[in-house]
Amino acid sequence: MILAEKIVQLRKKNGWSQEELAAQLNVSRQAVSKWEGAQSVPDLDRILQMSALFGVTTDYLLKDELEEAEPAATDGPSRRVRVSLEEANAYLAWRSRAARRIALATFLCIL
Repeated sequence: MILAEKIVQLRKKNGWSQEELAAQLNVSRQAVSKWEGAQSVPDLDRILQMSALFGVTTDYLLKDELEEAEPAATDGPSRRVRVSLEEANAYLAWRSRAARRIALATFLCIL
């Protein structure tokens, strides 16, 4: 399966129109249409955006011999956790206290 077919398949799987996909990638609908018609190829930045957007690897998108969608690694933005300023300050204070204790324990071990 070529890149053009994969883009069509993944777009339809997500239930998006060409216009919706174009809006998410900040390109024109005509650009998406050309990609899907194999008249042009998206630039590397757009490939990376599509990989994250569709949740597949860039290898899957770019390699014609890969027919099965490989899920993208989950160590990216999807693992981000939002914390409040108070939670962040509390964590930093806790780490500071722990660092002092570790330093003292190390000092005592050396003595």
